[in-house]
Amino acid sequence: MSLNSLKEFDNSFLNNKIKYIAGVDEAGRGPLAGPVVAAAVIFDKNINHPKIKDSKKITEKSREQLFDWILNNCISYGIGIVDQNEIDKTNILQASLKAMKIAVENLQIKPHLILIDGNKSFNPHSKNIRTIIKGDAKSFAIASASIIAKVTRDRIMKEFSIYYPEYSWEKNKGYPTKSHIEALKNFGISPIHRKSFLKNFVEQFQIFENN
Repeated sequence: MSLNSLKEFDNSFLNNKIKYIAGVDEAGRGPLAGPVVAAAVIFDKNINHPKIKDSKKITEKSREQLFDWILNNCISYGIGIVDQNEIDKTNILQASLKAMKIAVENLQIKPHLILIDGNKSFNPHSKNIRTIIKGDAKSFAIASASIIAKVTRDRIMKEFSIYYPEYSWEKNKGYPTKSHIEALKNFGISPIHRKSFLKNFVEQFQIFENN
């Protein structure tokens, strides 16, 4: 979709009862380590930007720049973080939905409509929530939320890498890259790893938990 299409998609929901639309997305469902992070963002109907799109299609440098622009130009934003321990206790889907719920609750303005990327909602019975498959490619607000969530999570993983430099999280952000797997084989499982995600690796490579 074009820039105008992304913004027009959001604005198509506006009416006398719907003024504030929140876009919601998450980052970090696939990594072996660290939290899942969600973001919610609300814009004025006239705010637009030519480079806003799905965070996965933007370079890290551009995401950082757009992150600042979004925070400076949105009406409100919220962030939700669910750590690896809770991911292990429940599952990544439930953890992602909880992070989204927290992000929405952290908005300073209550939205009249919530657009969530994907096909799952943290409140499936709500009439004020719509799930949008591939929403980060359709909605300006969802795409913006994807950028906020991605940059926030990347910064968290970079901070973790200071304490656990052997896993190179500043580069791989916790995803199962070759170097990350090698580090697991050599150094075992850190307190930041999602143990429920590592069962196959533990069995295959005889990886043990660090004490």
